[in-house]
Amino acid sequence: MPAGLPEVLEVSTAINPVTEAGRMEPKQYDAVLLASFGGPEGQDDVIPFLRNVTRGRGIPDERLEEVSHHYRAFGGVSPINAQNRELKAALEAELAARGIEIPVYWGNRNWDPYIPETLQKMYDDGHRRVLMVTTSVYSCYSSCRQYREDIGVALEETGLAGRLEVDKVRQYFDHPGFVEPFVEGTTAGLNQVREALGAADGSRDGEIRVLFSTHSIPTRDAEAAGRSGAEPREFEGGSAYVAQHLANARAIVRAVAPDVKWDLVYQSRSGAPHIPWLEPDINDHLEAIAAGDGDEPSVKGVVIVPLGFVSDHMEVAWDLDTEALETCEKLGVAAVRVPTPGVHGKFVAGLVDLICERTSQDTIADRPHVTDLGPWYDVCRPGCCENFRGAKPVIAEAGTAAGTAAGTAAGTAAGPGTER
Repeated sequence: MPAGLPEVLEVSTAINPVTEAGRMEPKQYDAVLLASFGGPEGQDDVIPFLRNVTRGRGIPDERLEEVSHHYRAFGGVSPINAQNRELKAALEAELAARGIEIPVYWGNRNWDPYIPETLQKMYDDGHRRVLMVTTSVYSCYSSCRQYREDIGVALEETGLAGRLEVDKVRQYFDHPGFVEPFVEGTTAGLNQVREALGAADGSRDGEIRVLFSTHSIPTRDAEAAGRSGAEPREFEGGSAYVAQHLANARAIVRAVAPDVKWDLVYQSRSGAPHIPWLEPDINDHLEAIAAGDGDEPSVKGVVIVPLGFVSDHMEVAWDLDTEALETCEKLGVAAVRVPTPGVHGKFVAGLVDLICERTSQDTIADRPHVTDLGPWYDVCRPGCCENFRGAKPVIAEAGTAAGTAAGTAAGTAAGPGTER
């Protein structure tokens, strides 16, 4: 198990008998793909970027302009591309420090550098077996399957299907490298809020709530998250997506302050208002807890933990740092927003550990996890996180040949509890 983990965070390396069936044997990978969402880098990029995000939905530019305000407010520049450049450089430095010679490429779903062009460059550079690490860590269509589809479609479009093999690391929501930065940040945030309350009225004992915030998704997508015919488990909240966040939140609070109350809240909802999405919205919830309810005292301070996000990109900078903190100011609630993992040393080291779990040349045998849900699958179950708009080629799924080399198929048994 990687060294340097605090004793307060309970970490297990026990084998999960359910997900072990989706574990893939280590391979000799020759390149890593850092895959992310992408974002505009100037005002002229905003509408083309939003067209990419909403492609196939027939949304006119006039409507896209109406929802572009948060990008416009930041000069049309999303922080995410700069953050991914920093993460790529940090991964390269950590790999080099360990003496691991494997190049890291970067490709986006919705903006330059695009995934298809990146795959083509990897192939042209002589690489044939690629391991993908994404900047989305939980299980649902947009966080996992959509990336796997984008690779499958890109392989078909570029003519690389059957010639370039692409696998992915497990969804790493409960890997200690991802969770530990939130433990540190929540601890510091609680101290800052208590100090702010003390400075305001001389008392550090006002009611404080920790709000774990993540991206809302349609409830239909939530119900399909982690769900397939081969998945035997029922998940808390009816969804692997919800259950994974709840389990992480409990692990963090248990490590930091077991007596502090906390809630899971959602942000960044989009789409038609008649379609149900996960709730409560963070701003609505702030209004409710600041007012108090029955026996519940009004909350005087909040620590906002962006648990669903890897970096401080636009949905953190706008939805939390702008809208949610403005709501707190309006309500007179002391508030601190905890940093995302970003390029925190433990997060970067954890990503390299995840790569080493899968590489035959630098294998880490243990698979640490801080919840009972993990470690998650290397190879997803058939139909997991269903795409309700229709099936597409998809990699890293049992029974599919997409992303495999010629003559092999994902999901081929490689021994008890393993899959190629």
